[in-house]
Amino acid sequence: MDNLRFIRETMEGAACFTAVSGVAEMAVGVTALVAAWLAARQPTGERWLATWLGEAVLALAVTAAGMAWKASRAGVSLFDKPGRRFVLALVPPLAAGALLTAVLFTVGFSLLLPGVWLLLYGTGVATGGAFSVRIVPVMGLAFMLLGAVALVAPLDWGNGLMAAGFGGLHVAFGGLIARRHGG
Repeated sequence: MDNLRFIRETMEGAACFTAVSGVAEMAVGVTALVAAWLAARQPTGERWLATWLGEAVLALAVTAAGMAWKASRAGVSLFDKPGRRFVLALVPPLAAGALLTAVLFTVGFSLLLPGVWLLLYGTGVATGGAFSVRIVPVMGLAFMLLGAVALVAPLDWGNGLMAAGFGGLHVAFGGLIARRHGG
């Protein structure tokens, strides 16, 4: 029995997290494009931030629902070893982004938020994606590259780069994931 348990644990540890839903990521991309359009029309920095934070909450809900749907269809648990590793690698960069959001906004550097968000989101996706199918960490690297561009580009490009990243990259990579990895 110990040998069987060892074999099962070894195989579970070697498996990759395949519950990333391309369909959900495409939906997140569409909602991010709407958020970018709305955010660009906000009269204050506070309302711009509130728009994007609302989008982040919506994106999290859509992504979680999509992952649960895909995992259920495949008959796998989101909470097995690959799923836990994915989450444990994804969360720290996102938590750092949340902390930096509060700090940068408080000290008046909110124009840096698009670059920071894109860079740290990409870092989380790239590190979490190390436990997923190959296209996921590539998507993370694309976000990181766009975040680096946002940090050196003119500050008024931020919202457009957010649309390109959270909107365009999610739609493009979501389509690839859906087509190549079953939804």
